[in-house]
Amino acid sequence: MLLSACTSRFGVGIAELPASQGWQPLPIGSWVLNDGIEPRSMVFCPREACTKQGFASVVAFSGSQARRMEQALGADPAGLARLFSKPPPGDGRKKAKPKGPAKSTTVVSRFEAEGVAGILVEIRAKDGSGKSAATVILHGREADRLIIALAVAQDAEAARRDAIAAWRSR
Repeated sequence: MLLSACTSRFGVGIAELPASQGWQPLPIGSWVLNDGIEPRSMVFCPREACTKQGFASVVAFSGSQARRMEQALGADPAGLARLFSKPPPGDGRKKAKPKGPAKSTTVVSRFEAEGVAGILVEIRAKDGSGKSAATVILHGREADRLIIALAVAQDAEAARRDAIAAWRSR
């Protein structure tokens, strides 16, 4: 019984992103969240364990939280990407002064996978280093809940694969 209580703290995991491949569950049982937000699973694959570092999660929203999130996800994807890149208002940080031209490019696109809507955000360095990152968000309704599967990886293909794996585990 004690073992069962300890393991539920980490959620159910993501079957297609197993520990045997380096994926480690993150603790979600002790989260203090707003009403209407339910973390289901979160996994991380650190650089030491995986050839490509990554993060994937499944979160469910209900009530007014679901409506607000669905509205945000349905809005202009470029605007959504800008919102994610800004610090929250009143976070205590000084406003940054413009430092010249942007050092990266961001491309946002919509797609469909597993029968649900998806958003892909790709960020690439402009310096020719080849550095990049991608986030994929899959979202869809299940009864009265909005389910979101999210993945972050070094490239769009890996982020899409991991987000689909997370969606299947919902």
